[in-house]
Amino acid sequence: MSRAFNGTRRACLSLLATAALVSPLAAHAQLQEITYLLPAPGTLPSFGPWMLAQAKGYYEQEGLKVNFVTARGGVDVAKQIGAGNAVIGGAIGDTPIIARAQGIPVKAVAVLGAGSLTQLVSHKDEKIESPRELKGKTVTVLAYTDTTYYALLGMLSKVGLTKNDVNIQAAGPAGVWQQFAAKKASAMAGVPDWTVNAMDAGAQVDILPADIYFKSMAQAILASDETIAKNPQLIQKLVRATLKGMRDIMADPKAATVAYVAHVPTHKGKEASIQKTFELFNKYVYVGQKVPGLMDEARLGELQKFYVTNGVVPKETPLKELYTNQFVTGK
Repeated sequence: MSRAFNGTRRACLSLLATAALVSPLAAHAQLQEITYLLPAPGTLPSFGPWMLAQAKGYYEQEGLKVNFVTARGGVDVAKQIGAGNAVIGGAIGDTPIIARAQGIPVKAVAVLGAGSLTQLVSHKDEKIESPRELKGKTVTVLAYTDTTYYALLGMLSKVGLTKNDVNIQAAGPAGVWQQFAAKKASAMAGVPDWTVNAMDAGAQVDILPADIYFKSMAQAILASDETIAKNPQLIQKLVRATLKGMRDIMADPKAATVAYVAHVPTHKGKEASIQKTFELFNKYVYVGQKVPGLMDEARLGELQKFYVTNGVVPKETPLKELYTNQFVTGK
């Protein structure tokens, strides 16, 4: 009796030991692999919410293994998703306006913040308090096809200026802040990452949110019409996990920095800069949404009118074709 019990006990312990060894692998094998396209390298602090969602296991909790792949900007992300090369991707909230005009069937399924990703950053000693004071001055942007450029044009239009009144330089992802920091430009249309880069290089800056003059958008999550229709559960999981990453930054940027740098070790030793970047995102971009991820339809409509007026797109698309809030208001 005792020998039988001991034999059974040993067999159970053996099975438990085997299960302990196998279960992490088995669990990993059960994860659904997803390619998530980003418009720029995922190591940029702008993608903090995504990296935190990965670092903290939020995607895994949804049964997903997310592989981030870098595309060539937001419109390229939209094209790849529209072509079925990926089910999900990152861009800006207004990217579907441009994509739909090109016949690309994508929608924004979440927007990461009620603010604009772009701010007008100027040198403190230039005392630029309005875009009006940029007349005749040099301003850097990433590219002439980038959202920072359109946001700058929008800000200028609100004070009666055009691109011809300002020397706008497309300086690339490094030059945009380096030229500004070196005082080769009076201002830049920049994102928090570049602002902190310029500050770290010694620039004393004033920050004017684009929203005051022109309500451009924050980063967004894009998905194709087909995936939204055929696999809404997958989109729901990806949106839910990513928004958890954003909420972590909003709740405690210092703790978020520690987790982020552990996951993205290229930033080791730059914790103070990362935290400063997250704090700028909290102040200017993430803040103000009644529901995290919610698209503001009126804001999107105004943006589209500007894009049509300025010849960026030939005509307006019905707003309901540009976004859906079903994944941020759902459970």
